[in-house]
Formats: sequence, C-alpha cells, structure tokens
Amino acid sequence: MSPRSTRFVALTILPFVAGLVLLAASPTSVAAAPPTSTAAKPAGGPNTGYDISYPQCGGPFPANPTFGIVGVNRGIVFSPNPCLGAGNGPSELAWAGGLTAQLYANTGNPGPAISSHWPDGQTAPRECNTAASPGRDTANCAYDYGWNAAADSYQTAVRAYISLGLAPAGATTTPQANGWWLDVETGNSWRSDVTLNVAALQGAVAYLQSVGVASIGFYSTQQQWNQITGGSLAFAAHQSWLAGATTSKQARTNCGAVAFTGNVVALAQYFAKGFDADLRC
Repeated sequence: MSPRSTRFVALTILPFVAGLVLLAASPTSVAAAPPTSTAAKPAGGPNTGYDISYPQCGGPFPANPTFGIVGVNRGIVFSPNPCLGAGNGPSELAWAGGLTAQLYANTGNPGPAISSHWPDGQTAPRECNTAASPGRDTANCAYDYGWNAAADSYQTAVRAYISLGLAPAGATTTPQANGWWLDVETGNSWRSDVTLNVAALQGAVAYLQSVGVASIGFYSTQQQWNQITGGSLAFAAHQSWLAGATTSKQARTNCGAVAFTGNVVALAQYFAKGFDADLRC
C-alpha cells in the first residue's frame, strides 16, 4: 500500500534464502497531486474514501474524504509511519478522521534467517524455539512473529493518538476501537511455505482481536493472496479490500468480484486525482 501493487512497482526477486521468498519492491511512487477543489463536499462522492501513508508525508492530502484510511507503518512491519501523529508535518491520522479513522498495517514473514525481530524463546501466545517447543522455523514462531508485528503497529497507533492529545499519556489502547486492515502484498518478505505465512497472519489477527478493534479485514489482490497464502480460506470471516483497479468503473466491477478471503469485497481501490481512492461496495 502506498506505494501500491496497483501502481505496478517493479519487483526484483532476491536470492532464495532458506525457504524465503523475498520480493523487494522498487517503488516509483506517484507524486501526490494537489486536490482540485477545496469545497466542503466529500471528494469522490458519498461512497468514496481515500487512503494515504508515508509516501504522502509533507505533501497534499485528498480534500474532504467521506472516510479516510491511513497506514501506520513505513512500508514494512516494525517501522512506524513518521507522519501518522503530530510532530513531523501534518498528521495523517488527523486527516483520516482521528477517532473515526480506519487504519492499515503491513504484514510479512521473513523467517528466522534474516529477521531481527524473530521471537526466539517467546512463550506466549505460543512457544517459539523453547525446550517444550524446539525449532526456530515453525508455525508457532511464525504465529508469534505476526502477533508481535501487529502489536507493534497497534502501539504505533496508540502513540500517534497520544501525540495528538486524543489519548492520555501512558495509554495502552486507542481511545476508540478502529477498523483495521492487514496489508498482504508480495512487496514484503514472505516464506515459500505458505502455511507459515498463514500462521503469521493468524497471529496478527489474534492480536488485534485481543485488543478489541472494531473490525479486521485484508488488503490484497487474488494473485498476491494466492502466492502468499496459497489461496487460503482461513480468513473467510474477514472482509476483503481489493486492489487492482485504475478507474472508478473498474472499481465498481471489482465490488462484484469474488473476495480473495472468501468473504465479501467491502472496498475496491482505484486511482483518482493522484491518490488512492476507495469505493465502498
């Protein structure tokens, strides 16, 4: 997301490392065009929102969106978006509606060979490479990695709310339960064993459920979902945010597509006026 798969970034396949499929995105981020109008009416109509993230730092944001979605990461897990809260230019969280904002987090599973955040010795929510559960490259370890990544993203959002004065100092939860989306794209690091990737995503979902977020959905395309998860239906209880359209007409067509999670397509993304627009299906 931002930079998006829908922007057709060039992907370079890096050397195969111990079962790791690492697709390094070489984004050529589209420059954000200034809004064409400052009128109070919602941009794009009553069912259209916009999403932004770190590439829009310091630039213009879409004017008067019906709803806003903002990325909490800087393109990868364990890396905060510097413009989410106050202090580094205009706040993207404030733009997205503050308390009513929807949030999205990057996901991934680089595996123990290259990750500096691998949960060796962690005992909860699952045991990873302990005496009772030996082995580093296991589904339990992948689950913990996903749990930890989601926890880090969630706390990034909490800190942003504190910086904006919307949550008290020392808060550990967001002031209001937000809707969250998990970004599943080949531009991040994943394993060739899709069962380990599914385990990491299950850990991320479980963490967000544990803190009582309002909803959890997934952002991807069918092709990327198939490559990363093997087309898993393990997340059929969750809605899909479908990328891939370049026009609003294509987005409307995508609203009727089969959802990659097995649930419904709730949002269809397309490109409009230099930004990522999102049609509510």
